[in-house]
Amino acid sequence: MTEQPVKAHLISQDSTDNIEFMFNPTELRFSRSATIKSSEGATTAGGLPKVSFGSPQPYSLSIGNILFDTYESGKDVMSTHINKLCQGVEFAASLGRPPVYIFTWGSQQYLKCFVKTLSYRLTMFLPDGTPVRAIVDLSLEQIDTTSSS
Repeated sequence: MTEQPVKAHLISQDSTDNIEFMFNPTELRFSRSATIKSSEGATTAGGLPKVSFGSPQPYSLSIGNILFDTYESGKDVMSTHINKLCQGVEFAASLGRPPVYIFTWGSQQYLKCFVKTLSYRLTMFLPDGTPVRAIVDLSLEQIDTTSSS
């Protein structure tokens, strides 16, 4: 018996809908940087600028080429999937911020985050113009797990 693949999710920590990926990502790209400040005119004995170190920036997670396809059902991919993703970059008036999610895949909880950027392309349409395939790119940014708002 073949096991069904476990779907990746953005699990809402607010009142928005959870987002289930229709097809799992092929790659997760994590990045993080440290904040530094160079002192103008101040150099080390080796001639390099003196720097002071700030705190590290939050992790970012980029997921590209996420496929959503409703061709077989004939349903509008915007109303079934993409509009939920669009809610992720909207500020909820009651919260004063975008919704918070936990990105999970299987038993892994990768990141408590918000959707920093969303871009999508509609790539297939029914004869009446209904979009039935979308390719999505997401950038998620980590937030402090103790944040309450």
